[in-house]
Amino acid sequence: MAELLTHVLVPYVVLTALGWRVEFDRRWVPVAMGGAAIPDLSKVDLVVGAEAVESLVGHGFAWSPISSLGGVVVIGAAIALLFGDGLRRRAYAALLVGGTSALVVDGLRAFADGRSDFWLYPIYWRPPTPSLYVTADSRVTVLSVGVAVAVFLLDRYALGRHEDTSAA
Repeated sequence: MAELLTHVLVPYVVLTALGWRVEFDRRWVPVAMGGAAIPDLSKVDLVVGAEAVESLVGHGFAWSPISSLGGVVVIGAAIALLFGDGLRRRAYAALLVGGTSALVVDGLRAFADGRSDFWLYPIYWRPPTPSLYVTADSRVTVLSVGVAVAVFLLDRYALGRHEDTSAA
């Protein structure tokens, strides 16, 4: 669960800080945060095993490609279809930004063989990883929450980007 929290907070921090320099509609930040959860949908295999899906569809099946760029592209497109006609492209872009940021964060994890996951699926290439952290390291979660809180406070109070709703 800590890894999912970090995945969701990274696009918040990056896009909020980017909003200080570049003008864009910040209502899409939560959509990007949701997109960051797309690669973690492969954890569904803990509830519904690949064997169960294989017996249902009568063909080989694996959940792991969801945790790849191809998975983010396909699932992001499916989710973007739920938005209205004029909003689908923006939603898709936000979902891709969030999903890609989660893949980048995953690419920094430590693996025993020094290579990251095959997140460029269907291209089977495992790029080298800098091995900055392990998934179970709670310091990563503490750091991501701390940075997100600092960005929130800076954005909301120091830069005056909060909306005063008391004068209604």
